[in-house]
Parts: sequence; C-alpha cells; structure tokens
Amino acid sequence: MADETRVCPSLSELGYDKVFVSLDGSEQQGKVLERAIVTAANNGSELYIGHVIDSSALETTGSFPAELVKEQEQSFRASIAEEVERARQIPSIRGVEVLVKFGRIRETLKDEMIDEIEPDLIICGARGLSSIKYALLGSISTFLVRSARCDTLVIK
Repeated sequence: MADETRVCPSLSELGYDKVFVSLDGSEQQGKVLERAIVTAANNGSELYIGHVIDSSALETTGSFPAELVKEQEQSFRASIAEEVERARQIPSIRGVEVLVKFGRIRETLKDEMIDEIEPDLIICGARGLSSIKYALLGSISTFLVRSARCDTLVIK
C-alpha cells in the first residue's frame, strides 16, 4: 500500500498574504493595478500600492520643490482613485494601502517600501522608463526580480 502522506502544500499554504504592486505612472499602470487587485482578491490578501516620484531629475538642480512633489503625488493618487475605491469594496481584500514616496526609484522601492512591508508577492509592469533612462538605469522590473526575496510577477 502506498504511503498517503501528503507532500504537496494546500492551496491556502501557497497563497499570498501581502501583495505589493509597484506602479510607475505609465499607460500600462491600469493593467498592472487590475492584475494586482484580482490577485489580492483571489488570495484574501492585503494590497499595498506603491509609487516612487523619481528624484533623479531634480538632484542635478540641487533643489526639491515641495509643491511640485505634492502636485505629482496628488496627480498619481487621482489617476488610481477609482481602482483603489473598487479594491476597498472587495470583501476578500483585507486592506488597501497606497504609499507614495519621493526618492531614487530603486532604493526607495526596496528600502522604504518592500523591505518594510515584506510582501509575499510583488507585481510590476515590464515597461515604464523612457529609452534614455532604461539605457542608463536598466529596468526596474529586472531589478525587482533580481533583488526581491519573494515571488515577482512582471505584467507585459
């Protein structure tokens, strides 16, 4: 008689408790956020929505106009407001938090968001940087895949 000891984990053991989605303000952002909402709903997760206002362009000027940063944050929050409200109405999503920070994208995402939240899954888009920034900095999605200690889903 074969040993019937269960080797495979149950579906609940494979689920994601905390889903972090990194949004970049690109046209693809809605598609990425939609996938994150569905994933969080299907897993009964907490959903964290992160966005970094890139400081690298302002670093060369030596000043960070607070009003400009505030306007960019308000614009980002407005761009996702409907989706965030819809996510908050889904009973299986245990919480929705929007985080907007100002700084260098990679460091801020990792140090001030991902390392603090410790998600089980990171979702991001495949595109977002301009061709020039991509050539200089590389892909944020590639950085997340390489540096994350959890599963990372890249939406194309």
